[in-house]
Amino acid sequence: MVSPTCPAVVIAAPASGSGKTTVATGLMGALRAAGRKVAPFKVGPDYIDPGYHGLAAGLPGRNLDAVMVGADRIGPLFRHGSRGCDIAVVEGVMGLFDGKIDMTGPGEASAEGSTARVAAMLGAPVVLVVDARGHSQSLAAVLHGFSTFDSSVRIGGVILNRVGSTRHEDVLRQACERVGVPVLGALPRMSELVVPSRHLGLITAIEHGGAATDAVEAMSALVSQFVDLEAVSALARSSVTSAQWNPEDEVERSEGAPVVAVAGGPAFTFGYTEHVELLRAAGADVAVFDPLRDGLPTGTAAVVLPGGFPEEHAGALAENRVLLSDIGSAAARGLPVHAECAGLLYLARRLDGHAMAGVIDVDARFGNTLTLGYRDAVALESSTLFDAGTRVTGHEFHRTALVDVREGASAAWGWHTQRPDGRTAVREGFVRGGVHASYLHTHAAGNPHAISRFVCAAVDYARA
Repeated sequence: MVSPTCPAVVIAAPASGSGKTTVATGLMGALRAAGRKVAPFKVGPDYIDPGYHGLAAGLPGRNLDAVMVGADRIGPLFRHGSRGCDIAVVEGVMGLFDGKIDMTGPGEASAEGSTARVAAMLGAPVVLVVDARGHSQSLAAVLHGFSTFDSSVRIGGVILNRVGSTRHEDVLRQACERVGVPVLGALPRMSELVVPSRHLGLITAIEHGGAATDAVEAMSALVSQFVDLEAVSALARSSVTSAQWNPEDEVERSEGAPVVAVAGGPAFTFGYTEHVELLRAAGADVAVFDPLRDGLPTGTAAVVLPGGFPEEHAGALAENRVLLSDIGSAAARGLPVHAECAGLLYLARRLDGHAMAGVIDVDARFGNTLTLGYRDAVALESSTLFDAGTRVTGHEFHRTALVDVREGASAAWGWHTQRPDGRTAVREGFVRGGVHASYLHTHAAGNPHAISRFVCAAVDYARA
């Protein structure tokens, strides 16, 4: 018999910029302060919001991305991340019904991985955060539309954000009452709670340091004061019946305990919690290190260089010449290296003019063009992670580009992208020796076989 699942609420909005992160993060912190053990989640491939969620809840922020890991894993991953908790708070992505856009087939564009679909998978009610600026009686029509658009989604209540005055709040409450949507809170306009932005979104919590903690505390205090926490808690539900995800069931455990060094610190913040859990389940001795100041951990048999903002720290990364040299030398000897996005840039010759590891014979520069979106990719070459022909769904998210490419290594991935003039074939990333380097972010829970393969490669390297 499957044990009862943790009750949950999904914090969504009609559109991006409505204040979901403020409300969701504040709700996590407020519930925690009220004595609840809160499980924090984020829909989609976002790496930044979970860092703030983790500060607020005191537990690792996790992602529920049906596109990256598959719809069948959402329930199990939810149960895994919420075990032992009293309530789960799930922050949505973009607008409630927005998701992966696929207009290659007949009919309307799909919204795979949308907040609405994840909420339906969890059987959890949606709390809609509405930016009240510019809204009056017409809010009733907006709420009516969102409440009736999809019968699989239940709008359990609304939180009015950026309310201008008491009179404004009264009018908005009347509009909500007209369509039978309970008002769970009304937050006044608080410009000082705006978290500083960067070219790819919010500044990560670890980079923002004490200011991030202050911001989370302010969000939590705001929600505690203006949101009915008891009403939100009473609303929470979940109907997940699938078994809990267990990393040990997903991978083969290798012999020995190879040291897998995972880059962290301010420059490498884009990683999923399940990645490290799977590495450990596969038998790895995971050692986290900061490339800004540390050397390679003793006995390193493989390196994971995740995503992040290395272009913001290129000068400081370049100053740690010992680490760059050691990684370059070890990679030349066949060290298994899994590098995604920021990791790819770290392995380049230069990043914005700063000398990097030189493992990949390319330069990288920061630019003004944002590359963003899911990719249905196929591995073009066998590597320490994938067999040739393996298909994965990954996500690109960067403003850098590779220039002066002299690298003769094999491409890691191939996919097709849709352009106005038709479909275009893309070859991306590099495979050379033990190195797999690419802009493509993948989710280990969606590709656990790659983790088993990588740790086995680490064992082989350690023995050699």
